[in-house]
Amino acid sequence: MEQENKKCSKCENDFAVEADDLAFYEKLDLPLPKMCPICRWKHLLAFWVFGRFRITKSALSGKTIITVIPESAAFPIYDRTEFVSDAWDPLMYGRDYNPQRPFIEQLVELQSVVPHPHQVGVKNTNCDWTDDTFESKDAYLTRSAIRLEFVSYGYRVIDCKNSIDITYSFNLERCYDCLFCFKSYNLKYSFNCRDCMDSYLLYDCRNCQDCFMSWNLRNQKYCILNQQYSKEDYFRKIEEYNLASRASVEALKKEFWQHIQQDAVHRQNYNVQAVQSSGNYLTNDKNCFQNYFLEESENCRYCFRGYQSKETIDSVGAFQDEKCALCAQDQLAYNNLCNFYTTSCRYSAYLDVCEETENCFGCVGLRKKKYCILNKQYTKEEYESLVEKIKSDMKNRGEWGKPWPLSAAYCGYNLSLAHTQFPMSETEALKFGAKWDKTSELQYDNIISGNSLPDTIDQVSDEITKQRILCPETKLSYNITKDELQFYREHKIPLPQRHFDWRTLERFKPFSLMVIPQKGSCHFCKKEIEHYYSPELAFQKIACLECYQREVA
Repeated sequence: MEQENKKCSKCENDFAVEADDLAFYEKLDLPLPKMCPICRWKHLLAFWVFGRFRITKSALSGKTIITVIPESAAFPIYDRTEFVSDAWDPLMYGRDYNPQRPFIEQLVELQSVVPHPHQVGVKNTNCDWTDDTFESKDAYLTRSAIRLEFVSYGYRVIDCKNSIDITYSFNLERCYDCLFCFKSYNLKYSFNCRDCMDSYLLYDCRNCQDCFMSWNLRNQKYCILNQQYSKEDYFRKIEEYNLASRASVEALKKEFWQHIQQDAVHRQNYNVQAVQSSGNYLTNDKNCFQNYFLEESENCRYCFRGYQSKETIDSVGAFQDEKCALCAQDQLAYNNLCNFYTTSCRYSAYLDVCEETENCFGCVGLRKKKYCILNKQYTKEEYESLVEKIKSDMKNRGEWGKPWPLSAAYCGYNLSLAHTQFPMSETEALKFGAKWDKTSELQYDNIISGNSLPDTIDQVSDEITKQRILCPETKLSYNITKDELQFYREHKIPLPQRHFDWRTLERFKPFSLMVIPQKGSCHFCKKEIEHYYSPELAFQKIACLECYQREVA
């Protein structure tokens, strides 16, 4: 089979369906995609809520709950423990299939009335203000996390302790304002570092200690601006930078970014042990094509964020998935199609927020069920016969193999992970077919502007924990907790002037500019290379892997 060239139905850009794609889709009995890979990811990521935390009541018991699902969601919201209890039966919402109507239309109607859990995550202690968090303790306003302890304002973090404002980082302790950092201790204002400690403002450094505003370092101590100092001179010089001052830190961060743009060497991709694979941020992957943020996976194509998955295509958040397609946060899955927010489901299609189901089709909120269609129970024989009928009808209508419509997303595009990775204006999102949520802010009497916060933490009294702070950028308010204040005092960090979501999105911005292949040439050997740095980043020294290893390692 040869590749087939197509025009995206959304952005109208040309894209290719590769020969291996054709075989993959044929094997899964799926039609060829009508959207390009980027638009497919936008569509699927729009189902992944990255909304504002809010306090509400469980529709079942009236219990106070904290959720990121907005008020605009059509379905009732239950406390997570109530959702998985015997206090209600998802089958009570079951309905017959009507062959005279589009199946997906019937499915979306079902979704709008079946209760959903208020939060994703289990085995947590004191993690009410989190979402998509597991096996953690004392996490606060954090999303997509596993095994945390005393972490605030984190996003996609694993095995971290006593840290604040960390994004896509694993195994950090006592760290602050870090992006894509791993196995580090007391690291601050840093990006893409590993095995570092007691350092500030590092980029692409490995196994460094007591270093400051440096890049591409390996196994170094007492460096400032990539220059070696004695131990005594290093600490004397650090004092001169006045890191306790917000004005000083902000000026240093701007200066440091200029060094990253002009002086740092950037390898053409961030892949580590990726065998016969393409994409960016791949770790220990094999035979993977155009994937991003994927770890320990094999034979996957066009997946965006995944871990230990196999033979999966066009999916986001694939956690230990195998033989799946067009899924969003379908975890521990096998042979599924068009599922989202599901766990431990097999041989199923078009499911929403189901757990431990097998051979189910077009269902919402089921747990430990088999042979259900539109939440109605069937025998094995009845199920198999009706599923074939529905699939045939869907194929005739052109429905089969299409993901859930964006009208079924829990939130508007602006409150989804899609907006984090692929930002759009309201006009652009509506044209794309997505929803857009209007947000409002509670009014507070005792509120101060973030711009009025003191320049250093030493100037801050305990009274700050009783006040609301208005973010000048988002017009949203936030607060400083007692534990947070103690952390800032201990580390001599000035109070943040912006809302925590704004800080996360600003920190994440480089990643939104590193997911589209770019043609260029190596800064050193001049050979043509494919890299992933948008021209907007203005990086000057992009290197092929060989030259990067020669110049840096």
